[in-house]
Amino acid sequence: MNDVFFMQRAIDLAQMGFGKVSPNPMVGCVIVHQNKIIGEGYHQQYGQPHAEVNAVNSVKDIDKNKLSEAEFYVTLEPCFHFGKTPPCADLIAQIKPKKLFVAHLDPNPLVAGKGIEKLKNIGINIDLFLLKNQVYEQNKRFFTFFTQKRPYIILKWAMTNDKFIAKENFDSKWISNEFSRKIVHQWRTQENAILVGKNTALYDNPKLNAREWEGRQPTRIVIDNRLVLPANICLFDKSQPTIVYNQLKNDTEINEENQNNNLIFVKIPEEMNQQWAFILADLFQKNIQSVIIEGGAKTLKDLIKLDLWDEARVFEANQVSFQQGIEAPKINQTPEKIIQYQTDTLKIYQNKKCF
Repeated sequence: MNDVFFMQRAIDLAQMGFGKVSPNPMVGCVIVHQNKIIGEGYHQQYGQPHAEVNAVNSVKDIDKNKLSEAEFYVTLEPCFHFGKTPPCADLIAQIKPKKLFVAHLDPNPLVAGKGIEKLKNIGINIDLFLLKNQVYEQNKRFFTFFTQKRPYIILKWAMTNDKFIAKENFDSKWISNEFSRKIVHQWRTQENAILVGKNTALYDNPKLNAREWEGRQPTRIVIDNRLVLPANICLFDKSQPTIVYNQLKNDTEINEENQNNNLIFVKIPEEMNQQWAFILADLFQKNIQSVIIEGGAKTLKDLIKLDLWDEARVFEANQVSFQQGIEAPKINQTPEKIIQYQTDTLKIYQNKKCF
């Protein structure tokens, strides 16, 4: 076993926190003494101990005296600041291990090299950037958020085999099969928010929750410029946090009343070319690191035209055709991945320009 093996193990551990630790990054830690793992851990839940703490706590009492002679493999730079938990850099500084391997620096300005600098200054031997690319990919939401000051944007739609996203009357329900819809509910637990346009909210009346998969419920977002949506639609049932971007009404701050009501209104600019910049900046301020855009066609096409997307997930229903209707968006590139889900084909695209 070598350094790559141990760092890969730390990356695999970190992945177990996917969908549970945001807005924190996924982090794993492996502690090795004389080529043997004596402790390991990962960040399991937002607000709970970080990977380094869990790894140290996992070391058996009989091995505690080996920590200062051990190598630590950590996927992301140990945190330097007090948040929900104390700084992990302080814990490692107390232990002063033989060597510290760190795959990637933390882009958060509160950390951003400060943790590494502190540990180097007390004489800890540090090896940087082992499997750096894998850790970046694993935490691409976190990195996009801090480097581009906006959420990671996932476009999602289902289309018929003749490339329509809805019928002419806007009916688009159940294009994809039941298995694919269950996968979508899993995705909803993994991302911070889901956004739809006015027509999707009106004609589909979606709940935008995760009913068929256990996990966190996302923040719901709808764009309704003139506030024409009726008050009795599912998005306004106050069952989970919901943001309505519009041009008429503004809740200037989240107070106890509207936070408990789970429904706030945010006023956006009337100029169309300024709206998306405003929305994404506002979501950044609200600490929303990822958002799935679930429709409708105009919203999806606008973001593609603006080149404001990071990933697209497109279901093609091989056994469903409409003959006519609302045309699906188009992405003129080769998919990164193609997955068959029974009668549906899922194509996943990455926008390389955004990295």
